[in-house]
Amino acid sequence: MQRYRSQCQRLLNRLFPAYAPHLRYAPTSFRPAEVANRSQSWRADDKRLHVDAFPSRPNRGERILRVFANINPNGVARHWRVGEPFEDVARRFIPTAKPYRAWQATVMQHLKVTKTFRTEYDHLMLQLHDAMKANLKYQHSVSQESIDFMPGTAWICFSDQTSHAAMSGQFMLEQTVHIAADKLYDLNSSPLSILEKILGRPLI
Repeated sequence: MQRYRSQCQRLLNRLFPAYAPHLRYAPTSFRPAEVANRSQSWRADDKRLHVDAFPSRPNRGERILRVFANINPNGVARHWRVGEPFEDVARRFIPTAKPYRAWQATVMQHLKVTKTFRTEYDHLMLQLHDAMKANLKYQHSVSQESIDFMPGTAWICFSDQTSHAAMSGQFMLEQTVHIAADKLYDLNSSPLSILEKILGRPLI
């Protein structure tokens, strides 16, 4: 696990040198279970297209960058679906989002339901995550592509922005890295910037 973490650090530092001083590494994970066999609630079901957002861990626009590697010893691919661009997702589902209430965020923080204060940005990202997963018609009808990541393959994505679903596969390594939104190469490309453009107001 430590070797994979170190390899991810070297890879990201080579690919994105300006990010190197600003990367905050989360714990490294190994996922040995077969994705297709998991039985989960609809909210937790990563076989449904979604963008990543965490109910208990508000991030105030901080990016979620993930490095994945398929290490399956049996030659089996990890099968993903990738959906429409983030701005299309946002414009589709934001009109149906529940209103944000700062007092509710304060209560959740006080009761330790959330680790920090849930901003309107965090609220909206959770609304997008849930609305996408809950809408089965959307899951089947939205424009999407299938991708097979073969053993020995590594791939990187901003999982808070990439509409994705993991359909099958077993034995994967994953490294999550966080980057402040104001440290990006393209400041206008972040979910925070896109949502603020759509709504016309600050969200953090």
